[in-house]
Amino acid sequence: MPKEIRNLLRAKAQDGRFRLAEVDPASTPGLKKPKRAIRDLKKDKAQLFELQERLYAEHKRSLLLVLQGMDTSGKDGTITHVIGNMNPQSVQITPFKQPTPEEKRHGFLWRIRRRLPEVGDVGIFNRSHYEDVLIVRVHDLAPVNVIERRYDLINRFEKQVTSQRTMIVKICLHISYDEQRKRMIERLKDPEKQWKFSEHDIDERAYWDDYQSAYSIAITRCSTKYAPWYVVPANDKDYRNWAVARILIETLEEMNPQYPHPKLDVPRLLKRLQA
Repeated sequence: MPKEIRNLLRAKAQDGRFRLAEVDPASTPGLKKPKRAIRDLKKDKAQLFELQERLYAEHKRSLLLVLQGMDTSGKDGTITHVIGNMNPQSVQITPFKQPTPEEKRHGFLWRIRRRLPEVGDVGIFNRSHYEDVLIVRVHDLAPVNVIERRYDLINRFEKQVTSQRTMIVKICLHISYDEQRKRMIERLKDPEKQWKFSEHDIDERAYWDDYQSAYSIAITRCSTKYAPWYVVPANDKDYRNWAVARILIETLEEMNPQYPHPKLDVPRLLKRLQA
């Protein structure tokens, strides 16, 4: 198992631009034997839980995980199978859907700021502020000059957030056009998953290439040293979960949160308890 899966999955630009289409969504970087993903993930659960507990106990910093990806790319599944291994008392999950009328009255980052994790917590964004340079760009929901300004606003916002001791991990779950079709068919045929299906999802497939381009631009413009983008091939769900867990573990290990050591008169307190 590599020590730095982040180095393998960090978005890398060529000729000044990252191209999502050049990443194979069926690949499994860093995992020579894909069948080991499930076994390794079981071991990672305890490590992830302990690191999160240390972050919570230290109560000085926080972690924000941003999950983006096309429909059916596995954002919900990642939250279930990876984040589900954390202690829920210090996890805050926020799904960002179409802005409400109140949210539309403010700048696009207003609703994002309100959901940033508290000190010691892990925040999860299921979609995020990047929708305002993805779907908005694909469907021409704002003038081009407005969208162009948003990339710089996002970078400044994320730099400010990290300066306030919140580590940002941005992950793009990358699936293929054919894999999305397969998952949509499975969802449509499963009575217990039909509630997640919308005919609009089929309509959006017509914009697949436009979305790939929009993602490529957003990742190129907004992958920074303080908030890099990681692109996780997600056709293989087990690999997806393994890779996201490893990215989080490596990030938390780098943060190296420590249990506090309060000044306690342990012998005296034990004596009281045993009296």
